[in-house]
Amino acid sequence: MSRTARFNLPARLLHWTMAALILAMLFIGVAMVTSLAHYHTLVALHRPLGIGILVLALLRLLNRWRHPPPDLPSDLPGWQRRAAHVSHVLLYGLMLALPLVGWAMLSAAGYPIGLAGSLVLPPILPRDPSLYVWLRPLHTLLAYTLFGLVLAHLGAALMHGLIRRDGVFSSMVARPTQARSRYHRGRLEGETR
Repeated sequence: MSRTARFNLPARLLHWTMAALILAMLFIGVAMVTSLAHYHTLVALHRPLGIGILVLALLRLLNRWRHPPPDLPSDLPGWQRRAAHVSHVLLYGLMLALPLVGWAMLSAAGYPIGLAGSLVLPPILPRDPSLYVWLRPLHTLLAYTLFGLVLAHLGAALMHGLIRRDGVFSSMVARPTQARSRYHRGRLEGETR
């Protein structure tokens, strides 16, 4: 497995898709707590999105294992390298743990997790109100932790993209200048034929 200067296309697509889903989930979660009028609609969105994030996180881990991420810049201080590594481990851990804890919490409460139509996930824990009471605040704590890590991740991305300009940010985004030059090169070749 060779290292490249950019994340592969599946990694980039999964990253940005999951970023949108996770932000949506965090806002839906906050809205669920504050809006009783729309609670059932929000829960109906929250449950399948959580399972979708779990599936995408597993796909992302598989892709990351098969296609390792680009190396960090050699001039990046050691503490920043360690912070990047720890934050990514925590982000992946939370992307897996939050949906699983949510699923376990709902299983313990005896609530089904409907995905689409009549498709319902089986419970992963027996019905147990004392487990539910323990898992619910854990789910909330993990969600706040994920929100904090997302903010730190965004701050680090902006630092790499706007201040250091070291290629870390651009390794996860499409390069419009390359796409534009490929487009113009293709048009010129088409015009000369």
